[in-house]
Amino acid sequence: MITIDQYSFKGKKAIIRVDFNCPLNKQTFEVTDETRIRGALPTIKKVLADGGSVILMSHLGRPDGKAQDKFSLKHVLSAVEKNIGTTVKFAGDCIGEGAKKMAAELKAGEVMLLENLRFYEEEEGKPYSLAEGASDEEKKVAKAKVKESQKTFTQTLASYADCYVNDAFGTAHRAHASTALIADYFKNDCMFGFLINAELDAMDKVLKSNDRPKTAIMGGAKVSDKIQIISRLLPSIDNLIIGGGMTYTFIKAQGGNIGNSLCEADKLDLALDILAKAKENNVNVYIPTDAVNADKFDAEANTNTSKTNETPDGWMGLDIADETIATFTDVIKNSKIVLWNGPMGVFEMEKFAKGTTAVAKALAEATANGAFTLIGGGDSVAAINKNKLADKVSYVSTGGGAMLEYMEGKELPGIKAIRG
Repeated sequence: MITIDQYSFKGKKAIIRVDFNCPLNKQTFEVTDETRIRGALPTIKKVLADGGSVILMSHLGRPDGKAQDKFSLKHVLSAVEKNIGTTVKFAGDCIGEGAKKMAAELKAGEVMLLENLRFYEEEEGKPYSLAEGASDEEKKVAKAKVKESQKTFTQTLASYADCYVNDAFGTAHRAHASTALIADYFKNDCMFGFLINAELDAMDKVLKSNDRPKTAIMGGAKVSDKIQIISRLLPSIDNLIIGGGMTYTFIKAQGGNIGNSLCEADKLDLALDILAKAKENNVNVYIPTDAVNADKFDAEANTNTSKTNETPDGWMGLDIADETIATFTDVIKNSKIVLWNGPMGVFEMEKFAKGTTAVAKALAEATANGAFTLIGGGDSVAAINKNKLADKVSYVSTGGGAMLEYMEGKELPGIKAIRG
């Protein structure tokens, strides 16, 4: 497999799948967070420094196969130009005649951006234009038709360039035209960009490193959302920290009183099974022992503190409290490898942000002391950014769902297409 740092782009046109699915201001459509654009810069600049030219392709939002102005990548153009430091040509389509002509005329050192790939059904291979209430046979025919035209769509994108670079880890778990299928047209000239390489290196370090102790922090609402990654990690970790709403499924499963706290009543056996497997693997499981409770799910709710297994009737646990914070902090600070996926509480509300903030700060301190810390999942990333600690941890994943699937042991189409 070719690596980007070994490859010379001199005189070549590189088509790069980036993830410019950036948040936009709803009124002015300006980019409000340029993190994803900045993440693609090392790859883009490598191509330009070598003497090549760059064709950028991405999706934005979920336009479901229809061109819609609010999802146009023209809205990210000025932010892309500012970050790269050069003019970026914009093709008002991704496979139209204008795009083909612009790509054909692109010179070394120049950059162009294609319009949103998902303006076409063929990108995702889904027949979005199918009429509501269609029969199974009509659905089958429509899907086959889109799959057939997807080949032409992919060939057109591939025809623009001499080489292909996938640097969009956030979509690597999708078998889309631009993330997986296009690689077939560049047998000896396809590779990962620096961002994907960094993502894979970070995840592999957590999965494969022999450094100890190794700790996984799993938060969020549901045990069912995290069961696969927990199961995959149990044989290789020393500590499992549980937090967030799924705490109460574990507490309830062990006979505790949880008041009105969130609970997956049909997953109690699953929670007990996780605890049993952890014991088999000699993994220390840390479940919150005390919590900040609220009388309603509201930023201005009344609060009290109790043991997690003694939650008063009519109250719900929305954050971890001081005893648990001290325990979790101690475990994190004494770890050499830490993965964090999911908050400790409803950190979006200031009254219930203390636990998540404490975990973020403990991770920063552990990193400063030489630990490798990987932060993944939208809420965990948001919490790290909210506390302005992204540069104080080892790696913040851009992946979300792709990161979870990779760490669960699933084969990601966008990774397999290049790795083989």
